[in-house]
Amino acid sequence: MSKAKTTPDLRPKFWERFDLGDLSKPEWEALCDGCGKCCVIKLEDDDTDELHYTDVACRLFDVDTCRCGNYALRKQMVSGCVVLTPENIDRNGYWMPSTCAYRLLSEGDTLPDWHPLITGTQQSVIDANISVAGKLVSEFDVDEDDLEDHVIEGFQ
Repeated sequence: MSKAKTTPDLRPKFWERFDLGDLSKPEWEALCDGCGKCCVIKLEDDDTDELHYTDVACRLFDVDTCRCGNYALRKQMVSGCVVLTPENIDRNGYWMPSTCAYRLLSEGDTLPDWHPLITGTQQSVIDANISVAGKLVSEFDVDEDDLEDHVIEGFQ
């Protein structure tokens, strides 16, 4: 039985019925599952273009709640922050984790069964072991020269 999340701002099963470019702002924002993986500092191999995830979070990221400390001004405060839009998801999707709804939908896939829009609860992200809550250290606690020491495997 589906417990799909709906509110007056969200059309029923909008993620199945509309292209990303046709979503309202609230619908676009609702696609985020709140896992926090997009806020993990990633290192890109210059030779292979391969991404390596670290266990270090952006300085604005609250490592316990999986929320940005200043979501509205994140791009102004962190120059490398990528603000995803329907217009840039094709260019930037590869930076997103393989479980990211924006990436999945842009690649023609469906939402995973643990996604909060399907389950109706944010707890499903934690129960599916997708959330990074409590698994990261803050960028403030790691010297930039030591980031390579924080690369972790199997994080995507």
